Amino acid sequence: MFKRIREDIRSVFARDPAARNSFEVLTTYPGLHAIWWHRMAHKLWGWRFYWLARFISTLARWLTGVEIHPGARIGRRFFIDHGMGVVIGETAEIGDDVTIYHGVTLGGTSWNQGKRHPTLADGVVIGAGAKVLGPITIGKNARIGSNAVVVKDVPAENTVVGIPARVAGSPVNAEVTRRREQMAKQYGFDAYAISADNPDPVATAIGRMLDHVHVLDQKVSDLCCAVNKLGGNVCEEIPQVQLDDEDFIDAEKAAAEQRKREQH
Repeated sequence: MFKRIREDIRSVFARDPAARNSFEVLTTYPGLHAIWWHRMAHKLWGWRFYWLARFISTLARWLTGVEIHPGARIGRRFFIDHGMGVVIGETAEIGDDVTIYHGVTLGGTSWNQGKRHPTLADGVVIGAGAKVLGPITIGKNARIGSNAVVVKDVPAENTVVGIPARVAGSPVNAEVTRRREQMAKQYGFDAYAISADNPDPVATAIGRMLDHVHVLDQKVSDLCCAVNKLGGNVCEEIPQVQLDDEDFIDAEKAAAEQRKREQH
């Protein structure tokens, strides 16, 4: 028991820069207290002391503002930051190293018995106020934006935002990212946040558009080479896009400078 408590405290230091010392974490973090109460209630639930388990979980809710059903299964190093308003349903399953923030609900959408709450894989992070509803699966290391409403499975390593939640960011390898940046510079446009780690649907759409342009450029290049072999001369440099909107240009430059600062 004490080993698990020490592990929980270390997980707080790894994920909350506001934590200053172990005594402070031990005595002032309601998210941790709720987890410790839940372990006791879950043990009683497994022994079929259902009423006592529910009573302990209710007592924990009064003391911490976090409601965790005794039947929920929770892995190691689970961290509830701030805690107030968190609700975790009976058939929810939570993996290791999961982090959720205040106001999160892991709820059900059915009155039928059986599995009706979400399953969170290892490393999931759920932002404040998000609602994850139904017997769905959130993949490993997925991210759910604040106030999102998730009613469908989320693939591993993806970021979802919105109501209903949609994929806003997904893994893109380094080669694709490098090619997109080169395409953007070639057209005289430093595309806003086309990197893979930016959860912006518009940026994702721009990135995919640049991929499409890259394919078209390859086709045109092949066509130019074929025409040149026949004696023509159609291979010229791609002209720069003329952007006359000064506000747009200033905003583009500011965004580029900010990304350079963040990289350094």
